[in-house]
Amino acid sequence: MDALRSLRDDSPTRLVGLMSGTSLDGVDAVWATVEGHGTALSVTQEAFAHTPYPEALRTRIHAAATNDASVQDVARLHVRLAHAYADAVDAVAAEAGRSRDALDLVGCHGQTVQHLPDAAEFAGKPVRASLQLGTPSPLATLLDAPVVGDFRAADLVLGGQGAPLVPYFDYACFADPDEPRGLLNLGGIANLTVLPADASRDAVRAFDTGPANMVLDALARRLVDAPMDRDGQRAAQGTPDHDLLADLLSLDYFHREPPKSTGRADFGPGFVDDLLGAAQSRGLSAEDTLATATLLTAASVYQAYARYIRPQQAVERVIVSGGGVHNDTLMRMLADAFAPIPVESIAAHGVDPDAKEALCFAVLAHETVHGVPTSLPSVTGAERAAVLGSLSVPARESMGRT
Repeated sequence: MDALRSLRDDSPTRLVGLMSGTSLDGVDAVWATVEGHGTALSVTQEAFAHTPYPEALRTRIHAAATNDASVQDVARLHVRLAHAYADAVDAVAAEAGRSRDALDLVGCHGQTVQHLPDAAEFAGKPVRASLQLGTPSPLATLLDAPVVGDFRAADLVLGGQGAPLVPYFDYACFADPDEPRGLLNLGGIANLTVLPADASRDAVRAFDTGPANMVLDALARRLVDAPMDRDGQRAAQGTPDHDLLADLLSLDYFHREPPKSTGRADFGPGFVDDLLGAAQSRGLSAEDTLATATLLTAASVYQAYARYIRPQQAVERVIVSGGGVHNDTLMRMLADAFAPIPVESIAAHGVDPDAKEALCFAVLAHETVHGVPTSLPSVTGAERAAVLGSLSVPARESMGRT
């Protein structure tokens, strides 16, 4: 309890937030200072760094995410990823011109390999679960700094989806007294947060709309032997197949009402195989296939907004973050779909679009150690709000900070 008391007494808190997403490309790290709570939060980003996964590690993670790894491999990945996260902390500390000794706290999302938000009978009990590799304790020991991780479990056990978690950050940092806003994150999966003007916590709506970079990157690897369709250049050269798009949009997930969340179970390798098979049967080129998949992301975002949000709360601005913000073709398609509502990068609001999710987990960790609930039942469907995450602390003598 001394460690927790020390963290609560420190103001401002110096944190690193760590995020490794479903694209499996590496670790995003942000060094930030945070003060206050809720809509009184003050967040200052000092540095950002992306540390790619070594190919051997990425291959092991992919095997775990596709149910092709042993229990022994999963056990080892928990520890191996702690080393990867420690490297990412060192990288962002160097970028900030700081040392580990200046660090008060780390918020680490971990690497998702299974997300099972729908209750299923298991050994006599209905269970919802999500597995993020890279448990907090080894990382806290490696860094000699407290670490908060395992952010999804508490919401899941209360009947929630355990996702998305970014909406608390959106609410705290982007709610506007006069303007209803949509905050769209284009990571491996696309998720949309809607903030009514002068929103209360209970008025926030958010959910995963469907695939984004997870599918686009997988297609780029399969079709053009590239890690991604950089800037959407290949998609820009193609023509979307609207019949195939209509077939894809008829899939169950797109018609499921919120609260809902998704991941590899819906849009992983099996989905990509089916999409490629359908595209090949229709004689589509690589460019046409990428154009169709890119339009799928834009169309599924707008369809979700029009079907589940607009009848109750139209937005006046869409603010976009995540790796997809660099895909010019995707951003153009989103702008066309939402016109005349402006669609703009979160960079216009002073936040690095690549750093947002890492910054979110810095904020969530800060709120966790202060006992502030950060799950939003209006978003996840949980029976009540919960303080999210588990705190691991190093040996007491290493808790002193300079």
